[in-house]
Amino acid sequence: MKLFRPALFLTAGLAATAAFAATIPAPPATLAGDVADVIDGVKVADPYRWLEDWDDPKVEAWSDAQNTRTRTYLDALSTRGAVKTRLTDLVKATSPSFYELEVRGGVIIAMYSDPARQQPMLVTLNAKADPASRHVVLDPNSLDPKGLTAIDWFVPSGDGSKVAVSLSKNGSEDGTLHVFDTATGKDIGEAIPHVQFPTAGGSLAWAADGKGFWYTRYPGDSVPEADRHFNMQVYFHTLGSDWKSDPLVLGTKDGLERISEVFLGNRFNGGSAMAMVQRGDGNDWAFYVLPRNGKPVQIGTYGSGIVYATLGPDGAVYAISRKDASNGKILKLKPPFAAMGLRNAPVLVPIFNLNGRPQGTLPLPKIASNFEIVPLKDGRVLYDVTTYLRPRYYAAWNPKTDQTTETALKTTSPVSYDDAEVVREFATSKDGTKIPVNIIMKKGTRRDGSNPVLLYGYGGYGISMTPHFLGAFQRTWLDAGGIYAIANIRGGGEYGERWHQEGMLTHKQNVFDDFYAAAKYMIDQGYTNHDKLALMGGSNGGLLMGAEITQHPALARAVVSAVGIYDMVRVELDPNGAFNTTEFGTVKNPADFKALYAYSPYHHVVKGADYPAVLFLTGATDGRVNPAHSRKMTAALQAATASKNPILLRTNKTSGHGIGSSLDERIAEQTDELTFLFDQLGMVYPHAQQRAEQMKH
Repeated sequence: MKLFRPALFLTAGLAATAAFAATIPAPPATLAGDVADVIDGVKVADPYRWLEDWDDPKVEAWSDAQNTRTRTYLDALSTRGAVKTRLTDLVKATSPSFYELEVRGGVIIAMYSDPARQQPMLVTLNAKADPASRHVVLDPNSLDPKGLTAIDWFVPSGDGSKVAVSLSKNGSEDGTLHVFDTATGKDIGEAIPHVQFPTAGGSLAWAADGKGFWYTRYPGDSVPEADRHFNMQVYFHTLGSDWKSDPLVLGTKDGLERISEVFLGNRFNGGSAMAMVQRGDGNDWAFYVLPRNGKPVQIGTYGSGIVYATLGPDGAVYAISRKDASNGKILKLKPPFAAMGLRNAPVLVPIFNLNGRPQGTLPLPKIASNFEIVPLKDGRVLYDVTTYLRPRYYAAWNPKTDQTTETALKTTSPVSYDDAEVVREFATSKDGTKIPVNIIMKKGTRRDGSNPVLLYGYGGYGISMTPHFLGAFQRTWLDAGGIYAIANIRGGGEYGERWHQEGMLTHKQNVFDDFYAAAKYMIDQGYTNHDKLALMGGSNGGLLMGAEITQHPALARAVVSAVGIYDMVRVELDPNGAFNTTEFGTVKNPADFKALYAYSPYHHVVKGADYPAVLFLTGATDGRVNPAHSRKMTAALQAATASKNPILLRTNKTSGHGIGSSLDERIAEQTDELTFLFDQLGMVYPHAQQRAEQMKH
């Protein structure tokens, strides 16, 4: 009896989906050309290369036709109205929140997100971090009522009197620098273009006297279009001067490359700044100390194993090295920057004095994350805490008493997970590696193989999938009877640099094997079955989705893949592509090409295969991942699939990679994702039923 009812429900749900899917218009006609390249003696077909040219009116018309088809399907789904209303209500009833706190002078400068507004704003708090003391410095919503102007990043001066801000529009992350007076919020007229772009980001560090700053800048319009977002250099700007005459501080003559990514810092307002220089996105770093007057001093080279460094309050350099220490060790270097000692850095948040003596750890819940640690003027340390089931809050640790107290600086939400639990289990990958899987579900959920499961993964760039408050999206998923799971696959940094390296370059296939193992685990352990399993990922996680679709087409019933990379043979030719060669490799290297071509999703779409339902999402202004990947992959799957499952493409013309999108855009995207998954997995959303009953009466 336990097995019969879920099977009956599943059959009914899939039958309804198939019946509705038949009403979706056919995909727009898509020309398949005979374009091909020969690489290392291998003929590599690229039939949809014409879809790369966004400037071609035919490409935009094709994209518009895909959008119309996708909207025809999504807008007609009966759950859509209830899902959008529920998400909007939950998100907008969440309290405003503070994040990215910076202590400068007698104030704290922070980002402030108010769900009543489209974009986060920049504010100050008093030295006690009292939320009631909030004062608005810059509100992008007042600059752009549509919510399409966003703050990329901000850096306050040492005394807190001024703050430098990068602003960009339409999710482009193409930033122009402005300097604002913190007290009045007035722009003091220091606009500098081309300081930020998705290729390598952007950064800034103030001089100790607050009269100028080091900053990054791209060549911009002074070079051909193909080179405008490469060759980041570091300049020094004196307030009131013409930025076009700013002196070059750190550039190609000092070792910067075309794909260098520079991150500047002067946290303790010393006489010099730290420049951390990453070679592309591959986690290989060099380090320079930039004196206010004088030449850069290189203190770390590529291949040294050092992955982070900062100038401390005592003038020494504190660094994290992964040489012979995959999880990192702390180094202290005093001028003239000779190594003085080291301490192992455990997984928790350890506390050391400046002599390297352990002082214990910051108290954290069992499964939690910490992202910010802010020293306050009174000697206490403010730090944030977040878990899967509780929104972010800030606690203060007092080193004199070793006591920790929660502060009033916290986020409250109408979303409650009191009925849910987090279970951490381990799947076994193809090579025997144990893969952590974090499973969030309602208490008492039965493992009878009938539960809808949404499995999320990323697996790249050494980025760890750490606990974060799940919020309205996952709450809505659980309310419809679903289980949400996150796989900590290789390519991330969960187990240190070793974990990252085992999932990069020619080892990338491990990432896909790990995620497949996690999905199979959810099935084999009775959490779900193939027809109730959905997969989700974005960006590098979109590549992961593409690989699972093509390598294991029968694994899942539905896939949501956002801003993904799918053509691994030509990705390095994209505006941001060269930066990724240190993570993925290059087709110019025979071994790299062999690995790239072996898993490139676009090149492994097979005619006549039964592919799952797929919703591709992209943004027209995306400077991190070329939207052409989503167009080409959509075209290939639509032409090849033998199943009746829809292959859909959703393109937002006023957003990019997702960073800087307005609140309404984010809610609309989540609404489309959830209603797509509910329909494809045959799920019943209770709030939709309640709404239908109310409308009857």
